[in-house]
Amino acid sequence: MKRSTFSRRLTTALVTAGLALTACSSTGEAGGDAAGPFAVWDPYPQFDGSSEWAKVIEGCGARAGVEVERQAYDTSDLTNKVLLAAQQGTAPNVLVVDNPVVSTLAEGGVLKANQDTGLDASQASPNLVAAGESGGKTYGVPIGANTLALYYNKAVLAQAGVDPASLTDWASLDAALAKVTGVGKKGITFSAIGTEEGSFQFLPWFWGAGAQLTDLSSAQAVAAVELWKSWLDRRYAPNSVVGNTQTTSWQEFATGEYAFAENGTWQLGNAAELGFEYGVIPIPARDGGVAPAPTGGEFVTVPVQGQADREATAAKIAACLTGADTVLATDTALTYVSAIGSVRERQVAAKPELAVWVDAVQAAKVRTGDGLGTRYPRISQPLWTAVQAVLTGSKPAADALKDAQSAAASAK
Repeated sequence: MKRSTFSRRLTTALVTAGLALTACSSTGEAGGDAAGPFAVWDPYPQFDGSSEWAKVIEGCGARAGVEVERQAYDTSDLTNKVLLAAQQGTAPNVLVVDNPVVSTLAEGGVLKANQDTGLDASQASPNLVAAGESGGKTYGVPIGANTLALYYNKAVLAQAGVDPASLTDWASLDAALAKVTGVGKKGITFSAIGTEEGSFQFLPWFWGAGAQLTDLSSAQAVAAVELWKSWLDRRYAPNSVVGNTQTTSWQEFATGEYAFAENGTWQLGNAAELGFEYGVIPIPARDGGVAPAPTGGEFVTVPVQGQADREATAAKIAACLTGADTVLATDTALTYVSAIGSVRERQVAAKPELAVWVDAVQAAKVRTGDGLGTRYPRISQPLWTAVQAVLTGSKPAADALKDAQSAAASAK
């Protein structure tokens, strides 16, 4: 690849990601050096060198016959640093990165395609691999996935006479919320904050209504945001959802007053410490069945090194990190549902309560799918802006979503 072409593509990627070229300086890690340790960057600063994840990385380096040096960053900081490092020729050898970012990095020329490295994503579920597809090629392998479902308080539902197995569509969920509030309890809490978290939590209802991200103003999209608005109007949900993050909405559920909370697999550790019995059901689609929820989780990728031998070794490390014989320990540490079907079976055999999460992941969609790729951020922001406008009462749903569609269509 010519340097001028790479620079143009990388600049486009930086703009797409909303990052300034001067946002931070080079890390000084020479991932493309002819010799030296292999740099592995990941978005898990919560795991130190004694963690199971760190041990898996060391073991995969040993299998490949090289020394590895791991650096961990917050998710947004990682994207910023790797884009700048790639521009300066100091990208890491192996990069573990949030799945919506993969298409941006691929389009920017930062990542090597699997077809060029020999990395194989065929064991992973196609709906998860889709986040790594760009321009007819696949970049990296998903390490696992998390997604959203509805946690429920067993005691609250019992007091209201609600059978969770009966909650199979929007109408039955609405009826349950009416019963719960009718006995003096609170209904449902979720995150509708004006950030990507808000869009992430809204998408199961949006997709569950049959709406598509290519048409934010459809009748189905209007129905989804009107559902949320009706919950606030009828006091089934608190006004605090407008500013709630997924953490603060979980804290509301943890009070024991709420029947339901929309949240993810990452809360399973906290759920074990709630002090009351809980259950989990998939988010229902409007007319029945499981609503597609967005997938979270990361891909293990091989950035461009400019040296075929180091790229080949990096691919061996990446393959080890995502292989069926090693990924179970990582997915367990991250509370992820595995991207590999045989590993998911082992997870459910060990913990049957994970079965509902497996169902949710199998029905899930990637945010950058349907050919959206790097267009997704330019759609998500108008979407969360519209949801905020409707929930705060500043615009009717149809008007807010019409404006959102116009903004998404005109975004560069």
